[in-house]
Amino acid sequence: MAKKKGRGGRSRGGGQNGRQRRRRRNDGRRGGGGGQDHFEPADGAMTAGYGMLELHPNGYGFLRSPHNNYSRERSDPFVPGTMIERFGLRAGLMLRGLVQQARKQQGPRIREIIDVDGMAPEEYANVKGFDQLTPINPEEWLHLETGKEPLTTRVMDLLTPLGKGQRALIVAPPRTRVTVMLQHVSQGIAKNFPELKLIVLLIDERPEEVTDMRRNVNGEVVASSLDQDIESHVRLSQLVIDRCRRLAEMGQDVFLLMDSITRLARAFNKWVGNTGRTMSGGVDIKAMDIPKKLFATARAFEEGGSLTVVGTALIDTGSRMDELIFQEFKGTGN
Repeated sequence: MAKKKGRGGRSRGGGQNGRQRRRRRNDGRRGGGGGQDHFEPADGAMTAGYGMLELHPNGYGFLRSPHNNYSRERSDPFVPGTMIERFGLRAGLMLRGLVQQARKQQGPRIREIIDVDGMAPEEYANVKGFDQLTPINPEEWLHLETGKEPLTTRVMDLLTPLGKGQRALIVAPPRTRVTVMLQHVSQGIAKNFPELKLIVLLIDERPEEVTDMRRNVNGEVVASSLDQDIESHVRLSQLVIDRCRRLAEMGQDVFLLMDSITRLARAFNKWVGNTGRTMSGGVDIKAMDIPKKLFATARAFEEGGSLTVVGTALIDTGSRMDELIFQEFKGTGN
């Protein structure tokens, strides 16, 4: 007896060929999409991972790669909160460990920490926190002159000498080539004090200026360009300061160049939003809290280590906001 035909003349029963097709479809569903390309083993492969620890308010964290300017990527390894609590890890540490690659619905995650900034995880637990150390006045001079040229650093040594642990402002109107001055300062530090950790932080900067700085500075340049959003400026500045704090509390001397404090304060002013109280120039009353705290982290420690921060501030821009930002910061130096 002939079998009933379905739409298009196909047999509803399908026979042996139909059963084989259904079996292949079911096998594909159980395999998560079918095919060898989508097969994932029960245990993901283990690889070496390295990056800066960024903490989440809920207690866990992620490793951000310095090769990606510490930006957020889906491939960044997850660091469990239990591991952070066990070793007393803090934001800004450089971790090296074994990473289990992504599997099923989970992304890559740290399974074992090999070292914390070059020391064993158990050893780092004995390092005092930044706020537990004893701050003192700057005592060691950082001379910047490197020869007959450039004259900029020679004049700075004579009129505005810098010391380890100093907070200093470079005040200048727009378009006065202040970035060239920053390059001269960084070159003096890199040549005269190669043991110092030199970091240049550029906030809301033009992309071409970022490229020029990276080509002319013998140190780490971390930048958020003006085509990025406000959250990127805020997040990156806090992450860099955390990194500087971790290095200083481990006894290292750090020199941070920040360009500019004015743009950093503008970013924080937009980030906090309107809390209901606004100062002159449209600056929210809480907008200066975190930028001033970041700038104030510069200090030398009696136990060893220091953090020097030199930031630029814009004046004569015609903006009441910029003038207020300068007035807020000009009395915070040491």
